[in-house]
Amino acid sequence: MLVSRQNMTTSRAANIVIVDDEITSVLILENAVQELGHVTYTTDPAEAVGLITDLQPDLVLMDIEMGDYNGVELCKKLKDNPHTANIAVIFVTAHDNPDIEFFSLDSGGIDFITKPINRKVCKLRVANQLALRHYAEDLEVAQRALFSEKEHFRATLNSIGDGVIATDAHGIVTFLNPIAQHMTGMTEAEAIGQHIENVMNLKDATTHHKSINPAVVALYEQRVVGMALNCQLYSHTGNIYRVEDSAAPIVDAHGNITGSIVVFHDISESIAMAVKMNHLANNDQLTGLPNRILLHDRLEQAIKVSQQNRLKTALMLVDIDNFKYLNDSLGHHIGDMLIKQVAKRLEFVMDANCTLARIGGDEFVLLVPNVKEVRQLNLIAADIQEIIQKPFVIDNQEYSLSVSVGISVNPTDAETEGHMMRNADVAMYRAKQQGKQQSCFFSQGLENDLNERMELEQVLREAIDKNSIEVVFQPQIDLASQQVIAAEALARLKGKDGDYIPPPKFISLAEELGLITKLGEQILRKSCFAAKDWYDQGKPIRVCVNVSALQFCSEGYFDQVFAVLEDTNLKTSLLELEVTESLLMQDVDLVEGILRDLSLTGIFIAIDDFGTGYSSLSYLKRLPVDVLKIDQSFVREMLDDKQSMDIVRTISDLGHSMQLKLVGEGIETAEHEQILKSFGCQMGQGYLYHKPLHKADFDRLVIQGALIS
Repeated sequence: MLVSRQNMTTSRAANIVIVDDEITSVLILENAVQELGHVTYTTDPAEAVGLITDLQPDLVLMDIEMGDYNGVELCKKLKDNPHTANIAVIFVTAHDNPDIEFFSLDSGGIDFITKPINRKVCKLRVANQLALRHYAEDLEVAQRALFSEKEHFRATLNSIGDGVIATDAHGIVTFLNPIAQHMTGMTEAEAIGQHIENVMNLKDATTHHKSINPAVVALYEQRVVGMALNCQLYSHTGNIYRVEDSAAPIVDAHGNITGSIVVFHDISESIAMAVKMNHLANNDQLTGLPNRILLHDRLEQAIKVSQQNRLKTALMLVDIDNFKYLNDSLGHHIGDMLIKQVAKRLEFVMDANCTLARIGGDEFVLLVPNVKEVRQLNLIAADIQEIIQKPFVIDNQEYSLSVSVGISVNPTDAETEGHMMRNADVAMYRAKQQGKQQSCFFSQGLENDLNERMELEQVLREAIDKNSIEVVFQPQIDLASQQVIAAEALARLKGKDGDYIPPPKFISLAEELGLITKLGEQILRKSCFAAKDWYDQGKPIRVCVNVSALQFCSEGYFDQVFAVLEDTNLKTSLLELEVTESLLMQDVDLVEGILRDLSLTGIFIAIDDFGTGYSSLSYLKRLPVDVLKIDQSFVREMLDDKQSMDIVRTISDLGHSMQLKLVGEGIETAEHEQILKSFGCQMGQGYLYHKPLHKADFDRLVIQGALIS
């Protein structure tokens, strides 16, 4: 007979099975334990094993004597079956023989209840056994969770990229993960049981003195400790690692220190990268010399030290003469090779206490600290000039260089680092003006020049930004008909005081600042608009526009000219481009190619200021030139200077032989005009006819025929 009952009031109901062939005993037992959980009983011992296997109860109350069945044997069957081996069995019997109790417990039973049954004792014993079982189950769950968590942490520690070492409260190693084994050069078997400082051999990277292990400090001071900066780990296999991280004490539930754990990682690559990045940030990539950033720091420090020692600090700015031309003509590869060789030579002449830096394409700075006498700087400058003058050899080809040196001295002419750099730059610029291959100290006169130059630069930039450069036009006269047939366009720039700035002054500054291309384009555009306006009013007057050498040789000049012609819709035959004789000798092939491209379109080509340069006549013969302009200095002086008269006659003869038009510049008297006409000069230009005129005045002259004073 099988009956199942359940008590619904228990918070943690157990499954209890009662096996007894006497229904009376079953009912008594059921009444005693029914509050403890779900009760199922059977009075048929034959079905007990199957029932218990199916139900998997928490506890079985089993009678020992059940007719032909013996409870002890049934218990052995349950214990021999892995599916029921862990089920708790309490025996119930009327026997008081101690041997019966022994055999019952020996067969796997956990307790023994005698008949007649005391309900309170029975309930208490069953409750205690259920509590023990529940506790055992909870303990097993906790142990499994603890084991799982422990394995999780072990797998984590063994797989992370940091080294991890654990110690006991005395600093003896109890664990180290594979990364720690690799970096210390010790296996786990070798390291466990040794003191942490024997396993981790830490030293200062600079002094190489032994460093205390952070785990020891963490144990002693009972706090988290960071590893000392600049720390190196010397492996037992001979490797050296730069390391960083921290150590912490391990504290139990009662606040007692039970050990420590140190976590560290290799930062060797990070340190190397930081060193490399620092070098890249502070050093020139081509030469390896300090750059402007590092120079700034060293100069500030040098000024402080020199002032404390009541000495001077000097800054020598060294600039290679004409390097841009060399770089453009020879190619950047040769240019870079020359820069590196110049750097090595400058390093050779400098003192060990000096700093040599490269701050620009062809600019070097020599920082000289603790200067006692300024004449030391003259000697250094002379050494620099001398060593640079020796030929440079690249790919079996010799190259000659020279340098200009500008010198600024603190506190003589400058108080701050920025002031010194500016003064040295001004002095270097003056050295170039003096003919290059010179050295020059900064002076108050240069300071004034600098201020004037800065003001001019501001005015020039503002004029270009606002497209406010003025263009005036000086008529060119046909000497035979006395008619205006052309006009030279001349740029004018007003200063802050309202006076005009001499064109050579602002044109050369525009070239230096890299503004000449934009400035030249604005002048060309205004000139072409004027010529188009004259043409539309029935006066096909050719406009003559001067071209800077830098502008002419710049990339895209041909395209720039034609873009302006298209925008203004001006015929090419009404534009004349004037180039200087010196320009023709800069890059023969480049200049010849551009001139031919321009000439083929119908644009006139004129050589301005002819006779002042050193062009080759055989080269001139090759060029598509239309006009020679005789320089005004020869024209003005030919009445009083026979040599000038002979030069004008020779140029005229040359022009006729080359079938070129001749323009005499600087005609101021009728006698000038008469002599030029006698030499066969066709056109004239000068104050005898007209000074340069603004567009409105020029229009009144050529369109309306009005006299212009």
